Amino acid sequence: MRPNENQASFLNLLSIRRNQIVSMDINQEQELEHLELFQKHVADHLSDLVPSPAPAPVPLLSIAWFRKLLDAFLCIEAEFKAFLVMGRDLTQFSKPPMDKIIPELLDRSVKALDVCNAVTHGIELVRHWQKLVGIVVSALDQRPIGDGQVRRAKKALNTLLTSMVFDDKDNSQGRWMERTWSFGRRGGSAANKDRTAGNFRSLSLSFANSWSAAKQIQAMSSNLVAPRSVESTGLILPVYIMSSVLVFVMWALVAAIPCQERSGLGPHFQLPRQFGWAQGIIGLQEKIGEEWKKKEKKGSAGLLEEISRMEKLGQSLVEFTESYHFPVEEEKEDEVAGQVAELREICRRMEGLVGLQQQVREVFHSIVRSRAEVLFVVDQASKLT
Repeated sequence: MRPNENQASFLNLLSIRRNQIVSMDINQEQELEHLELFQKHVADHLSDLVPSPAPAPVPLLSIAWFRKLLDAFLCIEAEFKAFLVMGRDLTQFSKPPMDKIIPELLDRSVKALDVCNAVTHGIELVRHWQKLVGIVVSALDQRPIGDGQVRRAKKALNTLLTSMVFDDKDNSQGRWMERTWSFGRRGGSAANKDRTAGNFRSLSLSFANSWSAAKQIQAMSSNLVAPRSVESTGLILPVYIMSSVLVFVMWALVAAIPCQERSGLGPHFQLPRQFGWAQGIIGLQEKIGEEWKKKEKKGSAGLLEEISRMEKLGQSLVEFTESYHFPVEEEKEDEVAGQVAELREICRRMEGLVGLQQQVREVFHSIVRSRAEVLFVVDQASKLT
């Protein structure tokens, strides 16, 4: 279900409640029913993301999988906002513990916006890698493979792999961009340097050199405390659920997409296992965390499945171009043809990057709207006290 389908308008709900008598709250039984339904929907959305033994499952950490993840996030967020004010006494928002929990939620939202910006520009970088892979496919997808085609493929592959292999501690997003956009340029001229800098500025916005995606995630999860059993009703639990889903989505995006300064990104954040809705996140965290621990040691460009396959195939084809002698043996030519066909399929799948980038922007704008709406509720609550 798309997030805008069958979802009540937040501000319409708020307008209706504001015109009602404040004391007309929903009773505790209805509150528990709504809360259980919300938790069930969250659990359903997350369980759909766990890889299944279906005939054609969506691979974990693939572009298609991330599109499903962001769809799930938008649906959960829409339901959370509806739950937030449905038949509720708005003065709850200005009383303990909500007077502390709501500002923490709003602060996480601001940090998530920074992460969305970083991921959006990371996707732009991956889209340029896609173009380099397209050059390799075009050059090597022919028989016999000649000297000129091999030189062209080798140049594109070296640019690609140099850009993909980086150390988060020493390299900022600007350096990745500069290396990647250097393909096909004559070196040394001031004009070319200006064009490189201009390309980077258009993609990186204004991230300071000290900005860290890993630290943003750490800050978002540092004060994420599970509610006590006596707090399992009311607003505390749904706010905790929404915050947990937000942190998980941002953590997964940072692990998969090239972002500035990911060194120190933890393989997971703690969630209590007694919550049914949390099982999906815990299971996914364990799978993704294992991959992150393995790839982090190698300085991987990201856990996105298409990036991992591109990197592995690129390294193999570089070895071919460096040892190339004409004519190529038939067996080796067949092997290269198979690798090129796989690269072509990766390029086809990477066409989904445009849609993924649009979804990240949609998430960004949805978080902005949600934050404004929650601030509006808090303002209304303050007028009632």
